[in-house]
Amino acid sequence: MAGYVHRPVEILDDPMTDQSLPSSRIWTVLKFGGTSVAKPENWAVIAKLAKARIKQDKPGGKVLIVHSALSGVSNRLEALPDKALKGDVSVEIAAIKAVHLDFAENAALDGSTLLASHFETLDRLAAGIALVREASPRVRAELLALGEQMASVLGMERLRQEGLNPVLLDAREALKASSDSTDASGYLSNSVIEGVDKTLQAKLKDADLVLTQGFIARNNRGETVLLGRGGSDTSAAYFANKLEAAKLEIWTDVPGLFSADPRLTEGARLLQALSYDEAQEIATMGGKVLHPRCIGPARRANVPVEVRSTLRPELAGTLITSEPGDDAPQLKAVSVKTGVRIVAMEGAGMWRQAGFLADVFACFKACGVSVDLVSTSETNITVSLDPDPSLDQVRLDALRARLEPFCRVKIIEDGAAVSLVGYGVRRILHKLAPALEMFQDKPIRLVSQAANDLNFTVVVDESEGRTLAARLHEELIAPAPSGPVFGPSWAELNDTAAAKPARPTPWWATKRDQLIKLTPQTGGRYVYDLETIKARASAVAGIKSVNRAFYAMKANPHPEVLKTIFEAGLGFECVSPGELMRLKDTFPGLDPKKVLFTPNFASRHEYAAAIELGTNLTIDGLHPLIHWPDMFRGAEIILRINPDRPRGHHQHVQTAGPKAKFGIPLDQLDAARDAAAKAGATVIGLHAHAGSGVVEANHWREIGAILARAAEGFDDIRILNVGGGLGVPESAEAPALDLSKVDAELATLKQALPDYEIWMEPGRYPVAEAGVLLSGVTQIKHAFGTRFIGLGTGMNSLIRPALYGARHEIVNLTRYDEEGAGMASIVGPICESADLLGADRLMPDTQEGDVIAIAETGAYGAVMASRYNLREPADEVVI
Repeated sequence: MAGYVHRPVEILDDPMTDQSLPSSRIWTVLKFGGTSVAKPENWAVIAKLAKARIKQDKPGGKVLIVHSALSGVSNRLEALPDKALKGDVSVEIAAIKAVHLDFAENAALDGSTLLASHFETLDRLAAGIALVREASPRVRAELLALGEQMASVLGMERLRQEGLNPVLLDAREALKASSDSTDASGYLSNSVIEGVDKTLQAKLKDADLVLTQGFIARNNRGETVLLGRGGSDTSAAYFANKLEAAKLEIWTDVPGLFSADPRLTEGARLLQALSYDEAQEIATMGGKVLHPRCIGPARRANVPVEVRSTLRPELAGTLITSEPGDDAPQLKAVSVKTGVRIVAMEGAGMWRQAGFLADVFACFKACGVSVDLVSTSETNITVSLDPDPSLDQVRLDALRARLEPFCRVKIIEDGAAVSLVGYGVRRILHKLAPALEMFQDKPIRLVSQAANDLNFTVVVDESEGRTLAARLHEELIAPAPSGPVFGPSWAELNDTAAAKPARPTPWWATKRDQLIKLTPQTGGRYVYDLETIKARASAVAGIKSVNRAFYAMKANPHPEVLKTIFEAGLGFECVSPGELMRLKDTFPGLDPKKVLFTPNFASRHEYAAAIELGTNLTIDGLHPLIHWPDMFRGAEIILRINPDRPRGHHQHVQTAGPKAKFGIPLDQLDAARDAAAKAGATVIGLHAHAGSGVVEANHWREIGAILARAAEGFDDIRILNVGGGLGVPESAEAPALDLSKVDAELATLKQALPDYEIWMEPGRYPVAEAGVLLSGVTQIKHAFGTRFIGLGTGMNSLIRPALYGARHEIVNLTRYDEEGAGMASIVGPICESADLLGADRLMPDTQEGDVIAIAETGAYGAVMASRYNLREPADEVVI
């Protein structure tokens, strides 16, 4: 498999990584999370791993297992006190007990007897909370600690069933809290005193296998304290630190740390080797696999950390040591942290004011607010705040009140911090430009470049965070060749039928044999499925809250496509005389009121032709009304406004905002109204279109609300055209637009505005999924760790990927049922670097002559084709 460096590990003979550590390091610490310990059969894997580690180590090798509560139990226990304060919690307590009793029953254990004392404590604590009507942090800590304690009882028995003889260690006897504070943080989010613990080592000198709990410790008063959610990772690191362990293994449900959240992109790469610093940055900036606090204790004791998967123990995972896998300037990960708050502080009084920063940050300290990122200028300080569930509006108001004597304060909610991690970030900042280009019309709230040259972060609106992160990963990280750092992608590691999300079988898979026969020997061919077009168009026509919908025929003007859409009940939106003539030729006698003409920067005669035909007419600028007034005398017109709300994955599909050429800015709407009145035209509607590819159902309601507010200055408006841009999934994993939710959102709008008709332009939605571009494979090439699959056609037939980064699903129809054999880039024969139809796609072992289908190409495919390089573009057929 090209570019795929696979490092399988045989569990029973897994040699220690050469750590060059003293021979006295005989302990291996294994940490298992809630999912890993949740089922009896999982403990067979844990036992097998423990046996392997004891066997593989030097004479006298020892293993300490640190575990979490059974999956879901900590969440239930955390919620229990608040429920106990409100009433009877017998149902909740029964559910917690049932999780453990079900485990015991499946393991052939007497759970009621084994867990009797812990169940009694659970009942007592819950009853006490209900009785005194108070749930102090101390009691909450005692309650939450039961999850790990009950899991220990069951785990001990399972290890014995597997032929092992473990020693049970109460973690509270070994981990001493660093703070004796009596506030909530002292009980619920404490830390542990680090350092080599010879007493603990002596206590465990005769044990080969020790089982202990994560998450819990004890303060100097002998009380149970917690290390915060995710504290089991940290507990394991503390134990590794105290025991001078040879290695700490964090076993979880994923194969290691990845270059991005796999839910963000299937091209996320397994990071095979990282430094402590890099891992810390990834964990801190939003990585979910590893708790940020677990790195420090391991680093300070120079304990290597491995992140492994109990579901895939044969994979070597991620190794974290003092050395990076590769110290060349290189980005290694992109992460997104949502729910970020921004506090912007402005004022001329801060210029050259000694101690101003000290005064400002003293306000944050006084309010107990933790600051994450900081950006300063002569008259502005902008900070982001660490996510804190307890940071409520009362504390924010208190912070604002303390800051206002020093500066003007603005608090911005719902941000997303997008972070790039890797050594030498400063030396590769120039590579960020193409991805950040998409933000020329969107606010970047904060930019931070870490002093350690490991991190570059931008804070953007939360709705844009994932899009930016995916774009950065695709352009800057995904193409990296496999080697010491980058391993296989998430898609390669999970290429099984079970791992693929369930979805209705696409039409092109059902009609695969027919499509293969239709594929030409050379070049390409678009095939449109009329059944799919009818279904999608009918779904739009069925939106009850929309009075009229007009298909944007620029997406695909094929006559058979137009006929199918018309039969489904949609009208047509045209932008040129050529499209009007296509309609006239296809539908002689078509009612002109079923046509909406929306030209942009068109010549005078185009408006005249539309008025003569009697179509609905939209005007999107002041020039026609001011300079050609006689043309519009007695005409009814619709004004297109620019709502300054750009939407879409790329600037070229955004049709609103300060850089868009479309529409009348809201601050010019009064001038447009006056110009229309002077021309003798009647404004009967307002229209806005923000962009394409929108999947948030509330978008069109929000646009409608903007139009309704704008309509208050007019007397004759009866139509609000909320535009289109209905999103089409780019892959099986991508979110799909729910038209029923769109209908429900618009119903709310219509209920509030009963006097208006709601119009819509569904854009590419009716046709995009109905088309595929077919082409045969011409060549396969392997270069610099990348596999290229060449096709007989390229950007001359489909320019969307090159023009605005559009993503289309790409499949090998010939080998559709075969598993992936590695990632590949699908390219065409055009002499341009931009002739890339798809990058980082998991493809089977593809051969010359195989038929490749590029899906979702029913819209803006053939209509945008060219004869560039004097190559004929794909032709079109319907089935």
